[in-house]
Amino acid sequence: MQIIISNSSKEPIYEQITNQIKSSILAGELEEGTAIPSMRKLAKDLQISVITTKRAYEELEKAGFIYSIVGKGSFVAEQNLELMKEKKLKVIEEQLNSVITNSREIGLSLNELQDLLKILYEE
Repeated sequence: MQIIISNSSKEPIYEQITNQIKSSILAGELEEGTAIPSMRKLAKDLQISVITTKRAYEELEKAGFIYSIVGKGSFVAEQNLELMKEKKLKVIEEQLNSVITNSREIGLSLNELQDLLKILYEE
């Protein structure tokens, strides 16, 4: 498992960790039951505070991506990929509604919005 931290990102470090681990799980790179590094080891490898890795792991556990066993470590939880996809679709719909509202406020046509989306999608 490789995690890359960007100091120039506006996203907090714990969120960068959380998002990268989630992506690895959803992409199938980290399979169910796979052990992930301990909080201390990850903190040492990334040269960050253990408090930061603890927060990332707590967020992942709360979202159901990992589970922890005292004295044994943290592991990738079983994922219901259909449910995850449905949740992601809901987030995308909410974001697109916001984009549509903003587009209408500045008079952007549907064709212009579609062109912009196509350009961004293909990047």
